[in-house]
Amino acid sequence: MTDLIERRRALLGPNVSTFYADPVHIVRGEDVWLWDAQGRRYLDCYNNVPHVGHGNPRVVDALCRQARTLNTHTRYLHEGILDYVQRLTATFDASLSTAILTCTGSEANDIALRMAEAMTGRRGIVATDATYHGNTTLVSHLSRSNVPAVGFGLGAYVRHVEAPDSYRIADPDGSRFAGQVERAIAGLQADGVGFAALIVCPLFLNEGFPAQAPGWLKPAAEVVRRAGGLLICDEVQSGFGRCGSHFWAHQKQGVVPDVVTLGKPMGNGHPVAGLVTTPEVMARFRHAFRYFNTFGGNPVSCAVADAVLSELQDRDLQAHAARIGALAHQRLTQLAGQCPAIGDVRQSGMVFGAEFVRDRALKTPAPDIAERVVEAMRQRGVLLSRLGRHKNTLKIRPPMTFADEHLDLLMDTLASVLADPAVCA
Repeated sequence: MTDLIERRRALLGPNVSTFYADPVHIVRGEDVWLWDAQGRRYLDCYNNVPHVGHGNPRVVDALCRQARTLNTHTRYLHEGILDYVQRLTATFDASLSTAILTCTGSEANDIALRMAEAMTGRRGIVATDATYHGNTTLVSHLSRSNVPAVGFGLGAYVRHVEAPDSYRIADPDGSRFAGQVERAIAGLQADGVGFAALIVCPLFLNEGFPAQAPGWLKPAAEVVRRAGGLLICDEVQSGFGRCGSHFWAHQKQGVVPDVVTLGKPMGNGHPVAGLVTTPEVMARFRHAFRYFNTFGGNPVSCAVADAVLSELQDRDLQAHAARIGALAHQRLTQLAGQCPAIGDVRQSGMVFGAEFVRDRALKTPAPDIAERVVEAMRQRGVLLSRLGRHKNTLKIRPPMTFADEHLDLLMDTLASVLADPAVCA
């Protein structure tokens, strides 16, 4: 293992994340399971990229069949991209009827911001202060936790607002957040930058997926529209049925964005992403930017994405996510009754977790406890992670095929970890 880590550092450079203190060397995956080089099996409770399960037969067959037939760049005509985009946009509001396919979510978010500039003639962007939207030059400046040490001064166009925190900050209808957005917009206008767009993940996943009532984002959306800007919803993590109640998380929020960006689960591990928008926004962008993507929307990518969509719909995995998520919330709530270090439990479909605190009354974040829990779970064969402003919230986001027996194993293992005084001390 040491040799592999050193080789990785030498060939890929320093500071490449390995998730765990004792890194996992994964060599094979099937459905919700992963196997390491020593043959040990792990329950995957983290990866939303294999959305319909590792090595899904339907997806693999579609990939191989199309790869044997044709794969080329997108300057040639082919029906695959049109058929897929037609199926994809049918899951959105009727106004969102056009799409661009890319290779990564970062690309999609970069294009979305350029669409906002094309529509408004302005460059000012508002984002939350605990978010992540990708790693292009422009998009990387949206993240406060991973701000580039060098760059092109693009930070001058970005204003950050406090991320929602339902555990500590009362904002039941989203009006407080909307007020912050309004003030940030005013700041951009006063500085002569102007306002182009608000970009958010509708579940605020990186922020710790705070509990929010349906329609919570409506007040902020109204502020954005009054200011003449675009609402961009980054559904790279939250989309494709994961929130359970709706196919897209923005639908749960009761808003129709101007642009929705997609990625990670879209191809079940194959690099395909994209965005969906209105014909007006698309036309303005196409006029302003001569955009072309060699591999985005190629025939193999479209065949894979189409197979993923078929799996989701034919197996009704959205409803499955709602049911499993509700059970997970019940089990986590029971654990909270036994473990004082759990301050809050939250869940939205197949995204669930618990926030660890040092003191429930003071709600003091305990990232050290969360870290020990994650490491102890990895040692017991269950993979998950942590996130949020304080990195003290468990991030449990398994493939959508995660079933009752998998949930039982997860919760039983977590209960044994939390019972260890050395973990929760």
